Amino acid sequence: MTTFANRKVYGSAVEVLRARGVRFEVISPDPGYAQVGVPALAAKADAAPVLSEVGAFVSGWVDYRAPARTVPAATPPAYAEDIMGECAIMVLAPCVADAARLRLIAHTAGDISRVFPYLNAEMPAGSYGREPETLTYQDAYRMISLYAHRITIAKTDDIVDSWRVLESVRRLVNETWLRRGSIEPMYERRSRPPALEIYKRLPGTSCRRCGEKACLAFACRLWRGEGSPSECRPVFDDPAYAHLREPLLQICSGLGLAAGEGTDDGEAGAP
Repeated sequence: MTTFANRKVYGSAVEVLRARGVRFEVISPDPGYAQVGVPALAAKADAAPVLSEVGAFVSGWVDYRAPARTVPAATPPAYAEDIMGECAIMVLAPCVADAARLRLIAHTAGDISRVFPYLNAEMPAGSYGREPETLTYQDAYRMISLYAHRITIAKTDDIVDSWRVLESVRRLVNETWLRRGSIEPMYERRSRPPALEIYKRLPGTSCRRCGEKACLAFACRLWRGEGSPSECRPVFDDPAYAHLREPLLQICSGLGLAAGEGTDDGEAGAP
């Protein structure tokens, strides 16, 4: 299964697959999640090389799981000042912390960082950071991190659940922004994600190159706000663990920890 950056690319992909006789199934976000989703396609493996051949951008291929939820039949609410605007999933992949679930990166049309201090004031369980401005919080077992123009989510159940969470973010952001006049913004850092979530994004080799005897000890040090994720050399040096780099940077950015020296990118990616 895959999805697309916008509906124009989706439409082109559908035309190509039909012309080549490739069978597929459409999973639509309409109408309930139309503001946050582009239709997804479920197909056999022969669809991927066809779309690659014609240069169709896809968000990433994952094993298809039949959605446990249905898309709401009601049209999503509209906001006079929609600071988030439409968004689309740009990266879709298996979750690093739980391979049975999905992780995603969605890009937003609007800058949502303006609402973070107000959300920080109302979300005691959230983790707020200022440089760069981020807000990380949990939706049950799902970890959600908000950036100015990006949303990363770990552990969604399937594509419909992914759209559901994105729609909940859209409503949370806009409804909080509407009430901002009655909220005292808070710019202080709040609580942190559990150290175990950091540990899940480490290689588990306990190689001691970070100076700690075990990966869990290093995770606890990062949780305390000490050190840099780049001290985990397997993640940054060994291709076998390269897939852990962006998830580790993402969760550490929510703690205010930069990548540090020895890396070429201090920006977080997907969970």
